[in-house]
Amino acid sequence: MKVGIIGATGYTGLELLRLLAQHPVRPEVSVITSRQEEGRALTSVFPSLAGLANYDRLHYEAPAETELAGRADFFFLAAPHGAAMALAPPLLSAGARLIDLSADFRLREAEVFQEWYQPHTAPHLLAQAVYGLPELYAPQISQARLVANPGCYPTSIVLALAPLLQKGLTAPDRPIIADAASGVTGAGRGASLGNSFCEVQDSFKAYKVVGHRHTPEIEQELSRLAGRSLTVAFTPHLAPLNRGILATSYVAPAVKIDPEELRSLYLDFYRPSPFVRVRPLGFEPQTSEVRGTNFCDLSLFYDHRSGLVKIISTIDNLCRGASGQAVANFNLMLGRPETEGLGQGPLRP
Repeated sequence: MKVGIIGATGYTGLELLRLLAQHPVRPEVSVITSRQEEGRALTSVFPSLAGLANYDRLHYEAPAETELAGRADFFFLAAPHGAAMALAPPLLSAGARLIDLSADFRLREAEVFQEWYQPHTAPHLLAQAVYGLPELYAPQISQARLVANPGCYPTSIVLALAPLLQKGLTAPDRPIIADAASGVTGAGRGASLGNSFCEVQDSFKAYKVVGHRHTPEIEQELSRLAGRSLTVAFTPHLAPLNRGILATSYVAPAVKIDPEELRSLYLDFYRPSPFVRVRPLGFEPQTSEVRGTNFCDLSLFYDHRSGLVKIISTIDNLCRGASGQAVANFNLMLGRPETEGLGQGPLRP
């Protein structure tokens, strides 16, 4: 099994390489790409990978799109948005299977993608792409040739709200609110003043308070679950962490809900899902409990005073929110257990 990683110098590419090195199918990473690092050895850019798999022999390449065909059976597309829509058509035509970690194939309508990103150059593939959230789409993922790996914020928020929305237990005339804080790696590995140590350390801020690009993805998936069009008030925040997302979602229930019954609903919904842990009532989660893992921890609260249900979800933005989820999708596409290569415990302290 040969695997290619397009854009293997970012944090998601590094995390993919870390996870694939311990995967039981022992995939051979046959090509890694980067225009910036072309010609350099992988382990000179990421010394932490020395001695793992075949990584000591790998060098970065910058091949043309047409030169990648046949180099691997599977490609992980970990480049910025805009790149995958150019790469996908020739790679799919050559018989490869793709997991795209960018936003290029997450939205089902080209018009919505253009509104939030740019014109889509491969709109004919949007209907073919399967949204890669295993808890909701595992059967479709197992048959897919192109999987759109979800964004990190949408993963945490959609998993938090899915059981309530699918059961029709949310008040249709009340807004859904989601506040989420992410570690700095969510902004990528590129240097910028706003993400430098002195700007981020000992500080906490909201950003892109109106118009964050994950908003239409969140609304798309929640609307499908609810069977009706939903609008979500989503506010992202930057926390002084390397990894992690903690999201709090607020929703008004359609009927009064007993907290024990609410937790039973979530336990039943996620019983087949190995990576969702529904915590005991009153449990207050923290990002360190999922760091380096593919888990999503959910904690449920019913606020009697406001009448709102509050769901707190925690994930590792690089693992569950990106590369770990991509490996879970890789497993499903191979017809293997979703958990293969993802059994590591949290990195604590």
